[in-house]
This record gives sequence, structure tokens and C-alpha cells, in this order.
Amino acid sequence: MKTVYVIDVESGNLQSLFNAIKRIGGYDVKFIHDAKEFADYNDSIEKLIFPGVGNYAHFIKQLHDRELVDPITKYIESGRSLMGICVGLQAFFESSEESDNSEYQGLGYLKLGLSKFNKSDPVFTQRKQLKAVPHIGWNSVNTIKANNTTLSKTTSFFGINTVNKYYFVHSYAAILKDEQQEKVISEAISNGWDIAFARYGSEIFLAAVSYKNFFATQFHPEKSGVAGLKVIKSFLEGSKFSDVTTSDAQPVDNIENTLSGLTRRIIACLDVRSNDDGDLVVTKGDQYNVRESSGDSDENKVRNLGKPVELATRYYNQGADEVTFLNITSFRNSPLKDLPMLKVLSTAAETIFVPLTVGGGIKDLVDPISGEKVPAAKVASLYFRSGADKVSIGSDAVTIAENYYANDKQKTGTTSIETISATFGSQAVVISVDPKRKYVRSPSETTMETIHIQDPLKYGPAGEKYCYYQVTSQGGRVTHELGALELCLACEDLGAGEILLNSIDHDGSNKGFNLELLRQVKEKASIPVIASSGAGKPEHFQEVFDMDCGIDAALGAGLFHRGEYEVNDVKRYLQKECSMDVRLDDTVEL
Repeated sequence: MKTVYVIDVESGNLQSLFNAIKRIGGYDVKFIHDAKEFADYNDSIEKLIFPGVGNYAHFIKQLHDRELVDPITKYIESGRSLMGICVGLQAFFESSEESDNSEYQGLGYLKLGLSKFNKSDPVFTQRKQLKAVPHIGWNSVNTIKANNTTLSKTTSFFGINTVNKYYFVHSYAAILKDEQQEKVISEAISNGWDIAFARYGSEIFLAAVSYKNFFATQFHPEKSGVAGLKVIKSFLEGSKFSDVTTSDAQPVDNIENTLSGLTRRIIACLDVRSNDDGDLVVTKGDQYNVRESSGDSDENKVRNLGKPVELATRYYNQGADEVTFLNITSFRNSPLKDLPMLKVLSTAAETIFVPLTVGGGIKDLVDPISGEKVPAAKVASLYFRSGADKVSIGSDAVTIAENYYANDKQKTGTTSIETISATFGSQAVVISVDPKRKYVRSPSETTMETIHIQDPLKYGPAGEKYCYYQVTSQGGRVTHELGALELCLACEDLGAGEILLNSIDHDGSNKGFNLELLRQVKEKASIPVIASSGAGKPEHFQEVFDMDCGIDAALGAGLFHRGEYEVNDVKRYLQKECSMDVRLDDTVEL
């Protein structure tokens, strides 16, 4: 069996890459952590993968601290094959705005700098929207330049084609911003570089590059379903160009070109907790009450909808773009004792090749058994090393936001949001918000930004014409004098990369998403917003994606758990009935 070697500077989830290579089959995997290990393995390395996750400056510093820059450079000069992924691509550029003050710069193979996507992209501001940054979701590769010409749609480039969708998650990219950068790209192509381009809003950026024995992608192939596995397989097999097959995707006429270029992202969510027998099960609440109330012998028992790994795998096979685990009983005693949830993640990641998010108890802790202080970044690292791509912070985010406002919006650099995003990148931090509508007679009754209710049928019980959404913590049990909007803006400023916006009023209702809450937050926040709570049928997903504020993704739970709809039922409805762009790759073959 051949061996693939993977550079690991411990900056995020590499378990999924390991699992992807194992899924392809025929290869063993060994990790290289420093120069000594590189030297030990050097004579045996024929295929080297260089993945990077998280903050650019942290990643580059790790390369230097571990003395890996020189052996990687010499390896490439030797003519052996190397594949970079995400920050593993970015490291080969000269510099990044993400690390202007860093003592280390990039490796400089392409004389380009990385810049941050523009949240005030003109194509968005013309519609009175902000472009969400980070760029998170499934996007297309629009153009591939190879051998100094444009590849046809029938030819793939290391398995990459212009038909499939690929999973991107980054705030910075090699964006073609001016004539000088376009000149550098043009000269590189003339000198033998092959380059694939993608679009985010009006900004064109490099999605993949190849030069001689070197190949790298900005997107995560190990998180791009079977289409992404084909990219890794093509690199391992040295198959640079091949024919695109009819099974690679289902092209449909008259499909929208979204403003961003991203597809409509559908997320499957699993609320996981221990049942009364101590087993981890998937449950579903009605306004956050997860216990049965049917009056039979199972009255007041935790509602059991199935086993977490089994259901998560089912939803992946049904076409889920992401899977989210919300561990609603995690770390009640000790983070280091939460082995069942870590096992759920690691087992799920073996067969699920889309992003995995996990939430519950991610904060600074003191282990009650050992007395050890466990910082939030270490707790997050446990999850990342088990296969998670993002962590969701709920109750701790409320405390952090309250302190942020109490200290006149001063950052400390020590909160869980700040420390995790500084190491693993803002895209790795999701804020899970659990708000409940609070009616007021006048905006003067609160310092929170209120919503003027237009529909008399939706006035409060005493005829109140205004409301705001008051956040809760501890699974909805504790209420705080803080609005959902104010919480989201605080967490965005502190470094969060995405908002999971729930609604206690709509939870378990099957009456559709809370559109007024979603609009209030999305119109002010400039990070992606995921709609959650209330989806009961495909039309509800259409309704939320039709909003003119530009919701980034929508999450479903109960309608999938009950078997009323499969994920691809929702996607096919959006595609067929609404001409919306969705990722459908259930016919793609490895």
C-alpha cells in the first residue's frame, strides 16, 4: 500500500482529510509535524499534502517555528508532488492582509498578496445588502486556464470542473483587484501556471493553481462531497486532465445566478443529548422542551428520534450541505469526560464529507476532577481533532456580549470567541442565538433596537406595536436584558464568523422561519446568517431565500427527523419550482 504524507501544524480539522484518503482507498496516511519528522520520512515521500486551516499568520508562524519552510521548499524543488489546501494554498503567495504585522510572510511562489473580501461589494450595496464575509458555502469554479488556454466544460483539471460545486470557507483570497495583479496572473499563465478562477459577488479570485509538480486549491476538497474526493483522488493518481462525465452533476436550464455565486445552502441539524438511560440520542424540542407529554407510559421521557451518527450519515447521503450537532447536555461535569460526543464526531467524520459543526459547552472551564484550567481554544481543539470544522458558541456568547457592552465595547483578547478565531480563524466560530420575542409599548422602554410591528394580527397581548428579541442562555432557561441583534453585532466585532439564528417562538412550530427576526439581524450583520427554527415544508425554505436581505443558509431538523421530507426533496423543490441554484450531486461517482 502506498503512503500519503500530510503536513500537520495542528491548526484545525485534519481528521476529515485522513478519512477522505481512506475513503478513496489504497493509501496509508502519515502525519509530519516538524522538520525532524520530515527528514525521517523524506526519502519515502512521493505524495505530500499541505493542508491549512484557520488564521494565516498563525499558520505561517507554525511553519517557521517547526522549521518546515526549508524542507517543503527543497521537496518542491526535487520535483515530487505536493497538494496544498486552503491556507496551504495561501502560504505560497507573498503576503496577506490578515497578517500585516507578522514577522513572517508567505513563501512567494506567486507574486500576489491576499486581501479580504469586500463586504461593501457594489453588486450587494446596490440592493442595500452587505456581502457576508467570510465567504462560506458551495461555489462554482467558473473558468480554468490550462496550457495557456481556457479548458472546455467537458475537461476537468485534477478532477475540478465548472459543473460541480465545491465548499469554500475563507475571508481572504488572491483577488484580482487591479491591472497589476491581472498582469502577474497573465505572466504566470504564460510561464506554465494553470489557474482556476471563481467568483464571490463581483470579486474574481484564484480557486486553484498548478505549476509543474505543485497543485493547490482554495476550497476544501475533503469537505466537498464526492466531487471533492475526486479532486484528491486525481492528485494522488497524477491524473491532471480527464473527461467530465454525465454523472458529475445534474445541469438544469434556467437556474438563477445568485448574487454571491453561492448555492442555496441547506443544513441538517441534530439536537443531541443523553436520554434517561444515559445514551446519546437525537431529540427535538417544542419551544425547547424535549420531553414527551403524550400521557402514555413514555410521558416526560426525553423524545428519542434516533442515533446521532446514523441520522447524520442519512442526511449526508440525502444531500445535506452541512450537518450540525448541538450537544445540549455537554460538559455538565467535565470537558475531558465528554468522550461519547467526541466519538460521535469522529465516527460521523469517517463517512460524511461535508462540513460538521458542533456546539455545547465550548468555553473556558475548570475540570472539576483534575482542577486543570481548560481554555476554550483547547476545548474547541478537542472537537476539531475529532472531525469538527466549526464550533458553535451559545451561552458563553451571551456572557461575552454582556461584558463587551459593560466595558464600552472594549476587546480583551481572552474570550472564547477571540481566542478560538485567533488560532483557527473566524470561519471556525459560529454563534448560536436563542432569542424570544418581547413586546414593548414604545421603543423608549428599552435600549435595544426594536421592530415596529406592521400587522395588527401580530400585536402583543396588550396591543403592543413594538418588540425586540430577548436572548436566552442555558437552553432557553435564563433570560437576559440583551437583544439578539446586539448580541450578534458584539460577537461579529469580537471575531465570530457565522450566526445560527434560532427562534424560541418558532421552534417546533412547523409554521416557517421567523422572518422579522432574520431581517433585523441580516440587514445589520456582515457575517453569514443561518435561518433556524420553524421549517416544516420546502415552501418555508423558498420563503426565507426569497427575502431581499440575502439570508445565507437555512437549517432544518424536525421535517427531516420525522421522515416527511428528505434533504434533496427540499433542494429539488427549490430547483424545479423556484429556479434556485442548489448543490445536487447524488449521481457523482468516485
